Amino acid sequence: MIELIREGYKKRSLQWAISLSFTAISIISIASMAIAFYSHSIRTIRENTIKENGQIVDQVSWNLNSYIRNMMGISDTMYYSVIKNTNLTNEKISKEMNLLYEANKDNLTSIVCATGDGAIVAASPVSSRKAGVDLKKQEWFQKAFDEIENIHFSIPHVQNIFDNSNYRYYWVVSLSRSVELTYFGSVKEGVLLVDMNYSGIEQMFEKVNDGGVGFVYLCDSDGRIIYHPRKKAIYSGLVMENNLEHAKHPDGSFSETFDGEERDVVLKTVGYTGWKIISVTPASELALDMGQMRNYLIMVAVIVLMLIVLGNYIISYVVTDPIRKLEESIAYLEEGVANDDVMNEEDIFIGGSHEIRHLGRTIKSMIRQMKKLTDDMVREQKAKRKSELDALQSQINPHFLYNTLDSVVWMIEGERYKDAISMVTALAQLFRISLSKGNNIITIHDEIVHARNYLNIQKVRYKNKFTASIDIDPAIENCATIKLIVQPLLENAIYYGVEHMDGEGEITLRGYEKDGDVFISVSDNGMGIPEETLSTLLTDKARSRGKGSGIGLWNVNQRIQIYFKGDYGLIIESELDEGTTVTIHLPKIPIEEYRREEGGK
Repeated sequence: MIELIREGYKKRSLQWAISLSFTAISIISIASMAIAFYSHSIRTIRENTIKENGQIVDQVSWNLNSYIRNMMGISDTMYYSVIKNTNLTNEKISKEMNLLYEANKDNLTSIVCATGDGAIVAASPVSSRKAGVDLKKQEWFQKAFDEIENIHFSIPHVQNIFDNSNYRYYWVVSLSRSVELTYFGSVKEGVLLVDMNYSGIEQMFEKVNDGGVGFVYLCDSDGRIIYHPRKKAIYSGLVMENNLEHAKHPDGSFSETFDGEERDVVLKTVGYTGWKIISVTPASELALDMGQMRNYLIMVAVIVLMLIVLGNYIISYVVTDPIRKLEESIAYLEEGVANDDVMNEEDIFIGGSHEIRHLGRTIKSMIRQMKKLTDDMVREQKAKRKSELDALQSQINPHFLYNTLDSVVWMIEGERYKDAISMVTALAQLFRISLSKGNNIITIHDEIVHARNYLNIQKVRYKNKFTASIDIDPAIENCATIKLIVQPLLENAIYYGVEHMDGEGEITLRGYEKDGDVFISVSDNGMGIPEETLSTLLTDKARSRGKGSGIGLWNVNQRIQIYFKGDYGLIIESELDEGTTVTIHLPKIPIEEYRREEGGK
């Protein structure tokens, strides 16, 4: 997989590679930063939540301490300023108690002073004692004697000591203490009860539990719940609270897992009472803030990533655009070279940074040098080709001249002077066409005229030895051909085909067009060519042989292949006792087009 990714990466464009690389680095960097920031934010949120909850607990503790100190102040005032200074034998404390109650009735439900045997000495507000109520069995009464020199605070309960005309009984927290009552100069034990209105504590905690994260509740030192926002659900068994364990913890903060949920707990003990204010923050509630933070981070990361991708694309485009233009100009140049167009260094793009401009100038200089070298090579090849053509031509001319002059000598020896004169005249016409003003390329028409004169000469020499027919398609007569390529084929057909056939020899010269090319064939009905000889006629072996070896065919084939590109040249087909057909395969090029191309070169 890594290798496939690497290969795919190599095949991509430079702009794509730069953009992808920068984007990948950006994604990794942003993801790492987002994860680190998110983790730090979670810790910070948790620490800040614990800190805020600690501040809330401190505020509640301060308010609750103020509330309790106020109640203790009422109890101290009643005890030390009234009860201790009153002889209950002949004095009452009801007036002072009523005044104290009236001054603090917003926070009080009742004030009661009772003897050690449960008899009520005074109570405010004045109310009749409820029948069947034994004060000595009340928890607050018993605890007051258990904690001598200290004040007892009860858990919330319904105070039902007195009858209430409207049958309303209030939840209270009882503050009770043992007191000394003076009767007839002696001191007796008694209990002073101050019932605090529970609603005051309830309102205090409801304020801090109104909104925010988590909740705050209050319990005593034994873990009994004094206030809890879910108190009814807890008493109903619908939910649970870890209050018994919380009561054992010292003040501070800690984390716990309770009922399958992770929670952060902040705990503080209220002075005088031993009560514990406990703030609980479930992780599920923090998850809401964390989820918002996560969504915010994702949104910011996506926006930043989009901006980075856009920036990477723009930057990579600006950086790679000159390279792309340079590459396109080189591709355009390659396409032109592939189509045989002339290289033009002016098409090379030069722009962009210093390095790219330098590269463009270097390529342009290289193309200029390549063009010069190519032109030199073309000139050299052209000169070489001309010299090779001239050399081959020089091989054909003496060969033909030898054969023709041999025929003239033969006719003179036979005293056929008129025929000799005709042959010399025809020979002069042949050489006049052969010269062709120094051009190696002539029309097929001129080449056929040359071949016709040659046949006329040979017919004089080989009178009644063979017949010849010429069939040339007029559509090809104006096409270009190399001169003196048909005559050697006719010469071979005469010498090696029909020379000894005693008037039965037939030579056919045809010219036609096929598949967009030109074909000129010379056929004879001679003895044919053996297969072993046929396979060597167009090879270098034919060149090393003397007269009668087919050197003319080899020369013609070489001249055609030197001048024309592609699969052009001679095609030899022969069967013994059937005859031989030699076909010239040439490209179809009108002479005017050839001259224009040569003029352009």
